[in-house]
Amino acid sequence: MYAVFEVGGQQFRAGLGEKVRVEALPQQIGDQIVLENVLLVSDAGQLQVGKPTVGGAQVKATVVEQSKGEKIVVFHYRPGGKRHKVRTGHRQNYTWLRVDEIVAG
Repeated sequence: MYAVFEVGGQQFRAGLGEKVRVEALPQQIGDQIVLENVLLVSDAGQLQVGKPTVGGAQVKATVVEQSKGEKIVVFHYRPGGKRHKVRTGHRQNYTWLRVDEIVAG
């Protein structure tokens, strides 16, 4: 059994017990959240596709970890000797969710 759901404007596919890395959520580690934007549910060959979401379907997940992603380097440079060079970095915040239950609509 798996579901396709939406969190933070992005779509994810996950089955029971799988861990999914989503954009940072304000919940604490150990909190259980219910995701209502379920776009597709598959259970033993039975496929439910939403228009745009599956009515009554939910994905119940537990927050496992709050972490940061890999560091990316952002470099601004203006050619021609204008003495403009800026090097900065960025690490995106992520939340890891473990899918505990998928409720079909």
